[in-house]
Amino acid sequence: MQTWAAFVMSISITTFGIVNLTVDNWVKGFMGMGLAFSIGSTFILAKTTRDLHETKRLAAMVDEAKVEKLLSQHDPLK
Repeated sequence: MQTWAAFVMSISITTFGIVNLTVDNWVKGFMGMGLAFSIGSTFILAKTTRDLHETKRLAAMVDEAKVEKLLSQHDPLK
C-alpha cells in the first residue's frame, strides 16, 4: 500500500509541476509525454523482472523434482 501511495504521490506532484511551469504548452506536452513513457517503461520493467524471476523459480522446482525422483528410484537402502 505504501508503494502505491508513493507512486501516486510522485506522479501527482510531477504532473502538478509540469502544469504550473511557465513555459509554452508544447514544452509541457513534451514533458508530459516523457512522464507517460517513463511510467509505462517502469511497469514493463517490473513485469519483465517478475516474469524472469518466476521462470527461474519454476525451473529450479522442476530440477528439484527430477533430483527427488532420481534419488527415490535409486535408494541404496531398499
